[in-house]
Amino acid sequence: MKIRSLLLYTAVVTALVICTAGVAFAGKVQQQLIAESTVEQVLKRGVLRVGMSTFVPWAMKDKTGKLIGFEIDVATRLARDMGVKVDFIPTKWAGIIPALLTGKFDVIIGGMGVLPKRNLKVNFTIPYDVTGMSIVAHKELAAGFNSLEDFNRPHVVISVRLGSTAVAAAKKFMPKAQLRKFDDESQAYQELINGEAHAVIGSAPMPTFQALKYPEKLFLPLKETFTKEPIGFALRKGDFDTLNFFNNWINVVRAEGWLKERKHYWFGTKDWEHMIK
Repeated sequence: MKIRSLLLYTAVVTALVICTAGVAFAGKVQQQLIAESTVEQVLKRGVLRVGMSTFVPWAMKDKTGKLIGFEIDVATRLARDMGVKVDFIPTKWAGIIPALLTGKFDVIIGGMGVLPKRNLKVNFTIPYDVTGMSIVAHKELAAGFNSLEDFNRPHVVISVRLGSTAVAAAKKFMPKAQLRKFDDESQAYQELINGEAHAVIGSAPMPTFQALKYPEKLFLPLKETFTKEPIGFALRKGDFDTLNFFNNWINVVRAEGWLKERKHYWFGTKDWEHMIK
């Protein structure tokens, strides 16, 4: 009987020791994960590094070379609310996700559509904006075109930005057309203006801005965007503390009405145009 009691006592003590050690280990791992999270690293560094790419009116340079735009406002407000500085790191769109994964910056805030294919590589926040694809066409080359099907022909040339959701939209809605891909969005539009392409597909409202800027050469064959896509911050996978912070920050500034106000300023007015001309 005494042997049984001793064995039982030993088993209980051993279990308690293992349990205590397990809890301590779990607590240590949790503290390590917290310390290694992007948000903690940003707070220690005092700088939020933001990957982005320039395209009007999301992010662009004013006449002095300073970055301005909707995404610039969003990232700047985010950094200010964190109590840190912001460092913008311009990156070619086609390589922006690989650059994030290698640690070149902490987060992508650049009008990035939340796509399943992208989500396999990165985590996305809840949407802070919704955009869509629009199309602007050459008046002579695309004369009489007023539907997506008009552009879905083998002889039609569509210019798009490499790595953007415009590529997927063109392949889906105009699979028969020829695609020309450019690293820089401005190159795609220059191709159109020069009469080397029938149309450019891009995120609204840029196609509208181009049609207004070059009314003698360009026009809008469709009155509205032909796709809808949510826009989110992109960050490295597995960092749930940072994802939680970003999501809650988006909820807060949306509830304030701040996101809506900034979106209207950059997309619904041209009050900022004098800063880039």
